[in-house]
Amino acid sequence: MESAIDTHLTACPRTISRRVPDAYQPPFPMFVGRADETLHQVTMAYLGVQYRDGGQRTAALAAVAEIVGTFDIADGPAHNDITRHTDKEGYVNLIVVGYWRDPAAFCRWLRSPDVNGWWDSPERLSGELGYFREIVSPRAEQFETLYAFTDNLPGVGAVMDDISGEINEHAYWGSMRERFPLSQTDWMESSGELVVVTGNPADGGRVVVQGHDNIALIRSGQDWREAGPEERALYLEEIQPTLQAGMDFLRDNGETVGCYSNRLVQNIDLDGNLLDETYNIGHWRSLEKLERWAESHPTHLRIFTTFFKVVADLDKLRLYHEVSVSDGANQIFEYLNCHPSTGMMRDAKVMASR
Repeated sequence: MESAIDTHLTACPRTISRRVPDAYQPPFPMFVGRADETLHQVTMAYLGVQYRDGGQRTAALAAVAEIVGTFDIADGPAHNDITRHTDKEGYVNLIVVGYWRDPAAFCRWLRSPDVNGWWDSPERLSGELGYFREIVSPRAEQFETLYAFTDNLPGVGAVMDDISGEINEHAYWGSMRERFPLSQTDWMESSGELVVVTGNPADGGRVVVQGHDNIALIRSGQDWREAGPEERALYLEEIQPTLQAGMDFLRDNGETVGCYSNRLVQNIDLDGNLLDETYNIGHWRSLEKLERWAESHPTHLRIFTTFFKVVADLDKLRLYHEVSVSDGANQIFEYLNCHPSTGMMRDAKVMASR
């Protein structure tokens, strides 16, 4: 059985002890993505289009198509997908998610005339649509993955090189943290606050939020596209209701537990058709806040219990997650014409002088 932490990312000596003994044997197999030593850092970009009026759907999908079209120019992402969700305020949000293996390539793409010109165009501020970009670039030691399958990895796994064998660090509280290479020597504590540095959420227009070190981002996915009738029913009747309840709690009450933003999204194609795949996008003040909710809150305990009850029967139902932390200097949170509770704006402090 392998460690989730690859050999070239193993710290010696380890200064933070694990929660379980070395002889621990997990009750079922799980796997992690593997990347060779050339992967030093990745970029995860969540690029959103927001609208309230159903009559704006066509325009919003056209904007999504423009974003996806820029991925074909030089230095575009190695992997992307598109999602849809309705937020607490009743706004529909379409999000294009791109993954880059090299942040330098991402920066070149971001600064290209096709991308920068579109984002900075006055049209972004004058129409009925809102736009946002939430971007983090964790180093290789700052993220972890976990999969119940070994092929066609989604998300950040798509820009990695391989898949592990069965790994040891899962199925116990604290295992998420212990899959982080950085956890061997660093508690990954958060520092600072979310601060509005440009604009004012209440006024709309362009708002830039400054993040802080070790904001945690989780993407936790469920893919039932290939599932047969029994597994499909297992997901839709057993897993999805408890998942929805937990995600709704975080969407509506996340500020009480340290969750800055939570979105349960469903994948779509370029025409806006729903696909049989969902995932949760959660931004947390810290890994510790995410862990505390996961280990103690009734909404997550029900999700965890349900998963353990059905995991042995999974075949084509694909469950996974990826979790990262990032340095404040490697984060971008920017909003144009979005309602003031969008993303990181809800919890960001507006300076008194603004």
